[in-house]
Amino acid sequence: MTKQNRVRNVTENPCNMCMPMGAIVPFKGIENAMIIIHGSQGCATYMRRHMAEHFNEPIDVASSSITEQGTIYGGENNLKKGLENVMQLYKPELVGILSTCLAETIGEDLGRTASSFTREQGEGFTARLVPVSTPGYGGGHYEGYIQALYSIVVQLSQKTEKHDRINVFVPHISPADIREIKRILELMEIKYTLLPDISETLDSPYIQPYRRIPAGGTPLQEIEAMPGARATIEFMTMLEDELSPGKYLESEFGVPLYRLPLPMGIEACDELLRVLKKLSSKAVPEVIKKERGRLLDAMVDSHKYNGAGRAAVFAEPEVLYGVTRIMAENGILPAVLATGSKSPALKKLLQSLTADCDEKAIILLDSDFVSIQDHCANRKINLAVGNSDGRFISEQVGIPLVRIGFPIHDRIGGQRILSVGYNGTMMLMDRITNTLLAEKLSSYRQDMYQSLYKYPSAAANDH
Repeated sequence: MTKQNRVRNVTENPCNMCMPMGAIVPFKGIENAMIIIHGSQGCATYMRRHMAEHFNEPIDVASSSITEQGTIYGGENNLKKGLENVMQLYKPELVGILSTCLAETIGEDLGRTASSFTREQGEGFTARLVPVSTPGYGGGHYEGYIQALYSIVVQLSQKTEKHDRINVFVPHISPADIREIKRILELMEIKYTLLPDISETLDSPYIQPYRRIPAGGTPLQEIEAMPGARATIEFMTMLEDELSPGKYLESEFGVPLYRLPLPMGIEACDELLRVLKKLSSKAVPEVIKKERGRLLDAMVDSHKYNGAGRAAVFAEPEVLYGVTRIMAENGILPAVLATGSKSPALKKLLQSLTADCDEKAIILLDSDFVSIQDHCANRKINLAVGNSDGRFISEQVGIPLVRIGFPIHDRIGGQRILSVGYNGTMMLMDRITNTLLAEKLSSYRQDMYQSLYKYPSAAANDH
């Protein structure tokens, strides 16, 4: 049995992280919010460190610090003491309470504990508590993000008078991406409530004195008023209805829903602008038209190089779909497409998108990097696009990696990577094309010297 065809019944180096890791992000995108993780101290420490290395920002996450005693007799008292400390130290308006494998396994009821704690604090207690079930064995960080986002909307939304704002729900993308989406909305003169808004909270300017909770994020009052919005845009095309905050607002409060792909690639960006024109009754500003024109010009410039690209892409579902769209529009073969999620809707979308490609794409759900690496070798991949966890493929197989998504630990600036909108699409495409060019130009002379002059590799490099 060859390495590429071996049967594996284990996960090695998974293409995702644990569920509460993803659930932290939506709460970090709410104004004056804090998070406490109900579990062992190590869980919170691991997540703080992991996120701090990506965002290059201090990441405060509290812990209930369940020990052996709490594991046996229950951790409710630990959680309540932890909540008291959070209130005294941070004075938040909202606290997200996330469970872990340990808390779920011993049967902790976060909702009951949160209600009990609120009653015990008395009438003067005004902070909102949002418990979310996020055991590590319940899914990866993508599922945790979605579960937290949905729980926030369901638990905080209140029936309210109709207003002229539009709800905008975004998947796990960079602060730079969110700033770009906000810029487009503002150029179209649309009033919006975007959730979660990590554009400032996880990419804040340097300030003194230090603030425990960074400024920025979606105001709590705007989240509560989401049922009164005149429409919702949800950049998550593959969500199941039972976990869609947009679908919840539509079914419970009658808010019209527009479910769109991330605006990555010219077709997806055009689709967003068509919806914004309809909602705003405004013409597309000249500045955006020029950005579209520059993207078209960039596509003309790069297409003659991209035909040599055979790519592997690994990312969270929405980002994976967006990068694949860019490749399909620009002549790069998306040969191996992988995610740590189990999304069945994603597979159908990717199959439809790559149906006209010269070769059938390998689509891997709930995948790990060992499987991805095996398929890369089998399909003669010469380009990888994904997060830093794929650097082992680069090191072991020699495939260059264009970094995007979460986490990015071996480079600075993961929080500033822009890949949405016409501008972001052009920037990502340039990075991909330049990587292909760099690989070509670093090898073809060596091959030529070896074939014509019989130089060994070291001599060829010297020349």
